[in-house]
Amino acid sequence: MTLRLKLMVLAGALAISACTSQPTHYYTLVAPLAPHSNAQAITPLQLEMLPVILPVQVDQPALVVRQSNGSLVILEGERWGAPLADEFHDALTAQLEQRLGTRDLAGLPKNSEQPVLSVRTDVRRFESIPGQYALIDVVWSLNLRNSGPKRQNLTCSSLIRETAGSGMEDLVVAHQRAVGKLATLMGTTAKQWVQTGTANCPD
Repeated sequence: MTLRLKLMVLAGALAISACTSQPTHYYTLVAPLAPHSNAQAITPLQLEMLPVILPVQVDQPALVVRQSNGSLVILEGERWGAPLADEFHDALTAQLEQRLGTRDLAGLPKNSEQPVLSVRTDVRRFESIPGQYALIDVVWSLNLRNSGPKRQNLTCSSLIRETAGSGMEDLVVAHQRAVGKLATLMGTTAKQWVQTGTANCPD
C-alpha cells in the first residue's frame, strides 16, 4: 500500500469516527440567581467560604449516577464544567451571598469591625438517580468570630432530596434546587445567630 493510500485510509477512518462520536455535554451546579431587586437584606457579617469535601466516588469529571441495584455508572459524555467539589462550593457561595447580602472574602483582608462567618461543608452523600431524585446529605459547620479571640461554633446536618426528571438537565436542576435549600438553611441560621447571639440547627 502506498503512503498516499495509507493516508487516505487514515483520513477516512478519522472522518467516520468523528461522525459517529457522541457530543460531550457540560453542566454546572451554579443556578441562575434571582434578580438583584429580590436580594435579601444585608446581614452585618463577613462571609468566608471554606473548601467543600465530597465523596471521592462522585467527585469525578463525569456525572456519576446510581442504579437501583446499587451500582454506579460514570457517564463519560455528561460532564461537570469544573471539578464537582468546586462546582458545589461556587453554587453554595453564590446562593449564600445573595441570602446574606454580602460577598465571600475567603483569603482576603477582613474588617475588624464586623464578625466573620466561616462556613465548612462536608458532603457525605451526593446521589443522582435519573427519573427519581437528586439527594445531598451534608454536615455543615458555622464558625462565628468577632473582634476578640472568642469563637463560636455550630455544627448541623441536612438531608435534602429533590424529585428529578429522567433527563440529565432535569437531574442537574434538581441538584441546584437542593443546594439552594441548603443555602437557605445556612443563611437563616446565620442571620438568627448574628441578630440574637444564639442559634440552633434547623429542624
